[in-house]
Amino acid sequence: MRRPLKKKRTWIPDAEYNSEAVTRFINTVMWDGKKDTARGIVYDAFAKIKEGGADPLATFDEALKNASPLMEVRSRRVGGANYQVPREVPQNRRLALAYRWLIGAARSKKGKPMAEKLAEELLLAAKNEGEAIKKKDEMHRMAEANKAFAHFAW
Repeated sequence: MRRPLKKKRTWIPDAEYNSEAVTRFINTVMWDGKKDTARGIVYDAFAKIKEGGADPLATFDEALKNASPLMEVRSRRVGGANYQVPREVPQNRRLALAYRWLIGAARSKKGKPMAEKLAEELLLAAKNEGEAIKKKDEMHRMAEANKAFAHFAW
């Protein structure tokens, strides 16, 4: 018998940019339930992007689009052997991975406030550069290398 489908979660758009994607991004930045701190970091990062002369929301959307993976490999056990089977990434997971990679890349940099690091990473991702893009490319390379096992996807 199939497992029941999860209910789709609805997100309340954030107050400043009226975007559900920004709300989800703020929630991903948040640590230990400190939402005001996370909101401040994201809005400061957007302000720094705006200072640079770019539209923050357009830059954010472009960075998300560029950092979102299309394919990933999933482990599948067939006849005693584990195969890395390439699969298409569902839209929700695609966005979640992009958020995670962008924030992780920003956190891994040292010596600057988080808002600056986040703004820098978003600008790099919008130009198809940076750590998050490298991570996406690595995932695509893995999927391409294991294309021979695609017939195990069912």
